[in-house]
Amino acid sequence: MSDNGIEVDVDFAADGREVFDLWRLRCYGLSLPEPLDVTDEDLRSAVQSLQPLLTEVQPGWFGVAS
Repeated sequence: MSDNGIEVDVDFAADGREVFDLWRLRCYGLSLPEPLDVTDEDLRSAVQSLQPLLTEVQPGWFGVAS
């Protein structure tokens, strides 16, 4: 958690890349100064709209495309 209360959480894939899932995105949205609560469907759609910048590294887990 940053000094301003915004929560940024990632995990690490086997190859060392930072990855995140929809739950981590939801926690981030809820920690913003003006909390944003969205559905899993909306989060998945948002992540998919960022392809090819992001890629699904395993089901439900996303990372920056290499």
